[in-house]
Amino acid sequence: MKVAILGGDGFCGWPASLYLSEQGHEVTIIDNLSRRAIDEELGAESLTPIASIEDRLAAWNEVSGKHIGFARIDVAKEYDELLDFLRTEQPDAVVHFAEQRAAPYSMKSSRNKRYTVDNNTSATHNLLAAIVESGRDIHVVHLGTMGVYGYGTAGMKIPEGYLQVQVTSEESGTVDQDILYPSNPGSVYHMTKVLDQHLFAFYAKNDELRITDLHQGIIWGTTTDETARDERLINRFDYDGDYGTVLNRFLMQSAVGYPLTVHGTGGQTRAFIHIRDMVRCIEIALENPPAQGEKVKIFNQMTETHRVRDLAELIARVSGAQVALVPNPRKESPENELHVVNETFLDLGLNPTTLEEGLLHEVEEIARKYADRANLDMIPARSLWTSSNAAGEPQTAR
Repeated sequence: MKVAILGGDGFCGWPASLYLSEQGHEVTIIDNLSRRAIDEELGAESLTPIASIEDRLAAWNEVSGKHIGFARIDVAKEYDELLDFLRTEQPDAVVHFAEQRAAPYSMKSSRNKRYTVDNNTSATHNLLAAIVESGRDIHVVHLGTMGVYGYGTAGMKIPEGYLQVQVTSEESGTVDQDILYPSNPGSVYHMTKVLDQHLFAFYAKNDELRITDLHQGIIWGTTTDETARDERLINRFDYDGDYGTVLNRFLMQSAVGYPLTVHGTGGQTRAFIHIRDMVRCIEIALENPPAQGEKVKIFNQMTETHRVRDLAELIARVSGAQVALVPNPRKESPENELHVVNETFLDLGLNPTTLEEGLLHEVEEIARKYADRANLDMIPARSLWTSSNAAGEPQTAR
């Protein structure tokens, strides 16, 4: 299969590109390298050293004997270049990672909010419009987020995208309908993923595009079999308050002797998935596209749920780290339950990687190896959801 991966230089896109290439797919990365520019903007590089895109691709060719193509295109701004690529290269599928992915970054300032909306929404719409204009039958696999649902369950398991409802009217009686599960985004970033859902629904209905939307949980882990083959292939390890994901942040903090930063009470329950399962899910989605004219396929791409304070306590037990309760910069409920349906990927063959002590140590060992690259000033989360929610000094949990 010929697969174009938008955002293939990023935290999810890079290991997905290598994995799909290893499985024998013909892969081309499209990226504007904006994530590297954001590193410079924030002054917070990946904990792991990231080679240039040219060196990454050369290293993969060297160790695998396989070629991954690269086109530097800003899909949010360079529509004509994107359209020309689709017409010339004629991919069978496009995997869409080309969106600013951090909720804290999206809430940092009005500039960040506008950038996130402009970039994410334009990237998605440009892709859909370009596919229509190209006349090609291209399957879109999009990385969405569990955050479109919000973090409450309304007393039920969150379904995979659609809620079955009955509508009653005097004219037609009772009619069964599938509607998008009511969205409740908690940040500007999550809101852009809600907007994506509606763009997908329209283009699937109006233009019969084949689209799969993956509502993903929080990624943990950083290494896949492919990224471990050469240090030049190493994946990103974000640990800063804007881009670091919670479990990876805890493991890095443990490795460098920094108290684990638990926001608020730590009562937030979140969905998680290991990075190795993420790349497998992308492959499963590519292998099981919807038919033309079918509604958007929506999968919940997660394998387990955990309460944040429970994760912190687990890591403290196995590593001896301290736990610090810090003011929560986010505007959210201090406690929530989360129950999620995720049968589709399991039925299609996913064998989940669950939270295991050995894998926790694997991540922590990577953090220890590159601890000298850590800038401890970047660990606290300083992007505030409201101006009154100012962060203070951490208090050690007892």
